[in-house]
Amino acid sequence: MAKNEQPQVTPERLMQFGFAYAPPLIIGAAVSNKVFDTLARGPKSVDEVSRETGASTRGLRAIMNALVGLELLAKRNGKYALTPESENFLVRDKPGTLAGFFSMNRLRLIQLWMKLDEIVRTGQPVEARNLEGPGTEFFTELVENIIPMSYGAAQALANHLRIADAKNSVRVLDLAAGSGIWGIALAQKSPRVEVTAVDWAGMIPTTKRITQKFGVSDRFKYIEGDLLEADLGSGYDIATLGHILHSEGEERSRKLLKKTAPALRGGATIAIGEWLVNDERTEPLNGLMFAVNMLVNTERGDTFSFNEIKSWLEEAGFKDARTLEAPGPSPLVLATKS
Repeated sequence: MAKNEQPQVTPERLMQFGFAYAPPLIIGAAVSNKVFDTLARGPKSVDEVSRETGASTRGLRAIMNALVGLELLAKRNGKYALTPESENFLVRDKPGTLAGFFSMNRLRLIQLWMKLDEIVRTGQPVEARNLEGPGTEFFTELVENIIPMSYGAAQALANHLRIADAKNSVRVLDLAAGSGIWGIALAQKSPRVEVTAVDWAGMIPTTKRITQKFGVSDRFKYIEGDLLEADLGSGYDIATLGHILHSEGEERSRKLLKKTAPALRGGATIAIGEWLVNDERTEPLNGLMFAVNMLVNTERGDTFSFNEIKSWLEEAGFKDARTLEAPGPSPLVLATKS
């Protein structure tokens, strides 16, 4: 490159963005047409998948080849097979599958994102999913479909807190429990764990069903109601807030942390799962884009930085705010009850 010559600017990256809707829709179509479920029984050709699913060979050939390109299928000698990623997370009857998320993405999530122009103009969602009425139906479907997003992080938390070594009862307060996966992961580590799950009344049947599925329902009890109004009790050793502050927004999040603190014993741990952004809100991209998701789906939701959450925790009576590297969109935020 000659001196002072500027790098050539091309539209390639923008063109990639313009077609970014394709992968999730392709995955969703494959789930809907039982491609991954069929291949879970062994490698098959397009014709064999077509006979088993009833889907057209033309349609299957197109999406299955695209899935090879996405590294979600492998192809050899005209036969297609699952990859470890698709085998673990896209077969519908596997625990913690994401298969349902991609169908829900097409039917529920993308539909509201299509109204983003209007939402940006008004600053308000078309439908607020953080409210109990519309939110219960939405989250009843969502929470089971996103278990893999939190399960690994919850297991990392359990290991960090050495739950398996507990000699005494460990009381866990799982706030906005949803699927219950944070409490479930802790309960799986030790029979000494006892979980109190708090959520809207309409969500509790879903939590109960999933705790039964994971075999720990006998160690769960439930509190129904709005997080800021429910009587949480006291004396807990751990409180978990798994991906809830972003939908609550700053004001309710600060109130929730202040309400949680008295429910914990001194020295207890609070663990927060979030999509963190940096102080300048310039990265990481997943947290910045999730803030737009909160614009689309909530009245005041947003994503926050570690330092913002740290200041709220200190305001609420916690100390030693810190991060814990864990699987998921961001590190966990931990703090200790003063």
